[in-house]
Amino acid sequence: MKKWNIRYQRPIFDSDQRWFHDCHANTQVLLASGTRLVAFWAGTSEGTPDQAIWLSRCINDQWQSPVRIKAVYQLPHWNPVLMTDGDRVYLFYKVGLTVQTWYTMVSWSDDEGLTWSESREAVPGDYTPRASVRNKILKASNGWWIAPTSSEVGTAMDCYADISKDKGSTWEVHGIPLRHIFSAPIVPEKLWEGLKRGSLWENDLSVIQSWDGVIQPSMWESQPGHIHAMMRSTRGFIYRSDSDDYGLTWCSAYPTSLPNNCCGIDVANLDQDSLAVVYNPVGDNWGRRTPLCVAFSDDNGTSFSEPLPLESAEGEYSYPSIVAESGTFHILYTSNRKTFIEAVLDPV
Repeated sequence: MKKWNIRYQRPIFDSDQRWFHDCHANTQVLLASGTRLVAFWAGTSEGTPDQAIWLSRCINDQWQSPVRIKAVYQLPHWNPVLMTDGDRVYLFYKVGLTVQTWYTMVSWSDDEGLTWSESREAVPGDYTPRASVRNKILKASNGWWIAPTSSEVGTAMDCYADISKDKGSTWEVHGIPLRHIFSAPIVPEKLWEGLKRGSLWENDLSVIQSWDGVIQPSMWESQPGHIHAMMRSTRGFIYRSDSDDYGLTWCSAYPTSLPNNCCGIDVANLDQDSLAVVYNPVGDNWGRRTPLCVAFSDDNGTSFSEPLPLESAEGEYSYPSIVAESGTFHILYTSNRKTFIEAVLDPV
C-alpha cells in the first residue's frame, strides 16, 4: 500500500481572531487560476441568530482575511458546499432555526467568489435539505451531479443521493436503505466536550440519545457508474452503501471497520487506486472529537491502513473536507471552532 507523508499543516487564520466566536463545517474548491476558496459557517455559536456563511481565499499560497458572504439575521445559515463547473462557482448552504427544519439555498459566482448572485431555493418550494447537506457534490463520469445529502426528522437520520441530470436545474432523490434500531448508548465519561458546553444546536442528552441512523454521506466513483458512500453514524462505525447505476439505487447501508463517533467524515479517491478517509477513530456514540486521522485504502475501501494522525491533543478536531489534487490530498478541518487547519499529504 502506498505510504503518505504530511508535507505541512497550518491554520488559515489565527485562532485568537475577532471576527466571530465559533466557526465550523468548511468546504473547499481549487479554481483554475490556482486560487483556493474555503467557505464555512461562523457566528456566536451553532444555531445562534448571527450564524452566517463566510469565505476565506488563498492566493499565491497566502490566506486572506475571511469575509461574510451570506447572512440574514435571526435565520441561522449552515454547512456550505462549494463546487465548480467551468468558470462558475456554486455555493449551496442551509438556512433554518434547527437542523431538523433547515432547507437548501443556492448562489453562484462568475468572478472567483468575489461577488455572488442573489440566493434562491435549490429546489423551489421544497423546504427540506436538498442537494448536498455537508460534503462535496460528485460530478459523475456521465455528467450527472450526485449530491450526498441526508435528513434528520424526529429520531430518524437517513441518507440519500440527490441527483441532477441538468447541472442543478432539477433534482431527484434516491434513498439509501437503512433499518432503524436503537442507537448505541451515550457514555457520559466519553462524551464530546462540546455537548457539555452547549456547542450543538440540540444539547438535551435524552433527545440526542434517541437519534438513530446515518447522515452526511461522502461519495466517490470507483469506475463509471459505480458510486459509493461512506456515512457518519450513531452506531460506533462509519457506514457504507454502494450503487452500480450512477446512484439511482443503493444497497442497504452496512458498517465498515472504521470507528465513528457520530461526527463528520470526508472521503476522496486519487487516480482510482488511493482512497483516503478523514475521520475521528473513536467508536463512542457522540464521543470525543480527538484524535483526527486519515486512513488509506488501495482496494476501494475493503481494507485500510493504520490511521495517520493529524491531531491527537485534547480539544475538538473535526468536520474535515478532503480533495485529491495533482497527486496529493488537500485537507482542511475545524480546530476547536476557532480556526481551520490546512494539511497537505504527499506520497512517500
